[in-house]
Amino acid sequence: MKKVFLTAVAVFGFAFANAQEVKYGAKAGLNLSNFAGDLEGASTKAGFQIGGYAEIKISDKFAVQPELLFSAQGAKSKISYTQLGISFTEKSTEKLNYLNIPVMAKYYATEKLYIEAGPQIGFLMSAKSDTETTGTLGTTTERTSESVDAKKYYNSTDFGLNFGFGYNFTENIGAGVRYTSGLSNISKDVPSYKVNNTNIALSVAYTF
Repeated sequence: MKKVFLTAVAVFGFAFANAQEVKYGAKAGLNLSNFAGDLEGASTKAGFQIGGYAEIKISDKFAVQPELLFSAQGAKSKISYTQLGISFTEKSTEKLNYLNIPVMAKYYATEKLYIEAGPQIGFLMSAKSDTETTGTLGTTTERTSESVDAKKYYNSTDFGLNFGFGYNFTENIGAGVRYTSGLSNISKDVPSYKVNNTNIALSVAYTF
C-alpha cells in the first residue's frame, strides 16, 4: 500500500506539471465510521471531517485531487455478560482523530457528475476510549464510566482506498459521497488481532 500511495504522489506531481487548470477549495461533512476485522459487535459512530483540496485538471474529463483532512472516526460497541449473579452491560466508544491525505483520481462522466478513486494515508493524532458499565442485581442498578487515552493501543499510520462520486451544483458548490476501506491493521496492542477502519463520508465542498 505504501508503494501505491507513493505512485499516487508521483502521478500527482506529473499532473501538477501538466495541469491545464488548478482550483483550490474547502470541504466539510459527516463521517459514518466503523471497525472491520476481528472485532465483534462493533457499530457505526458518527463523526465529522473538515479540510481543503486542490483539483488539478489534466483534461476536460480527468483530474487529480490531493486533499488534507481532519477526520473524526472510530466505532461503538456493546457487550453483555453475567458475573457472580450480576448482569453487566458495557458500552464503549472509540474516538480516533486522524489527519488524512487522500490523492484522488477523478473522472467526469458529465460536466457536473464525477466518479473518483484513490489511496489515502492517515496519521493518528489522538485516540480516546469512553466506557460506560451498567451492573444490575435484582432491582438495584449501578453505573460507572471511564475515559482513557488509548493512543498507545493503535498504530500511528493507516492506509486505505477511497471510492466515491460527486456532483457540482454550480461552479463553486458541490457535494459528494465517499467510502474508505482501511487496508492497515490499526491494532497495536495485540498484533495478531486485526482491526481495520471503514468510513462513509457525506461532504459538501466550496471551490474558490
